[in-house]
Amino acid sequence: MTKPFKRILFTGAAGNLGRRLRERLHEFADIVRLSDVADFGPAAPHEEIHLCDLGDRDAVLRMCEGVDAILHFGGISTEEEWAPIMQANILGIVNLYEAVHKLGIRRVVFASTNHTMGMYKTTDLVDASMPPRADGYYGVSKVFGETLSRYYWDRFGVETVCIRIGYCWPEATNYRQMTTWLSLDDLMRLLHRALVTPRVGHTIAFGISDNDGRWWDDRHAAFLGYKPQDSSRQFADKLPPTVEYPAADDIATFYQGGVFLHNGPKYKP
Repeated sequence: MTKPFKRILFTGAAGNLGRRLRERLHEFADIVRLSDVADFGPAAPHEEIHLCDLGDRDAVLRMCEGVDAILHFGGISTEEEWAPIMQANILGIVNLYEAVHKLGIRRVVFASTNHTMGMYKTTDLVDASMPPRADGYYGVSKVFGETLSRYYWDRFGVETVCIRIGYCWPEATNYRQMTTWLSLDDLMRLLHRALVTPRVGHTIAFGISDNDGRWWDDRHAAFLGYKPQDSSRQFADKLPPTVEYPAADDIATFYQGGVFLHNGPKYKP
């Protein structure tokens, strides 16, 4: 079977989601270049390993050489102090897009997050045209990445699909996870559409399976043709039987950001 690309780059290969996606990415390209700042083992026959600190501009340029498209999952993926987020998620994505522009790479898929919109209420229906309302430094850094990728589309024609990924773990065990759950198979379906749709410009898509009680309206990305085939309904028996949701005394159920709302400012100079 002919694959869409000869070589793609996947950053963040040592992360929790990166390790789970790694064995599937050969579906997209003959060669998958895997990158992270930490060692994550030897390369398989169809892989290349490229250890890289995203904060190192020259190293990022070398990392991007010779690839046809990029899946950018690298960086800090949880709420953290500002300094590491600034290094990996702010400076790192600036370095990445400058390399993309210099090397003439035309397609990026950016792993954004639902935490860009975490301060909307769980009673709100959110779409990509609404202003971001991040719930922490991590969410703010992903808003920056979405905005930067829009700039590179508007100025230089670099196409990006930003995926606001939901709860992408094997099982959902509470009400928020049931609403935001994204199966790994559905994520692969969405990545495929983000990579092969002929013209995407700058698109923000919500990474979610076919769940009940949706908070996110994905009509602005409908042209991608993503059709989720899984649903969190299979985990309904794991929910506690008598829980009020949203709970009047729990901010983590009142706002879409969930437990991230329990984090206070983490700024350290």
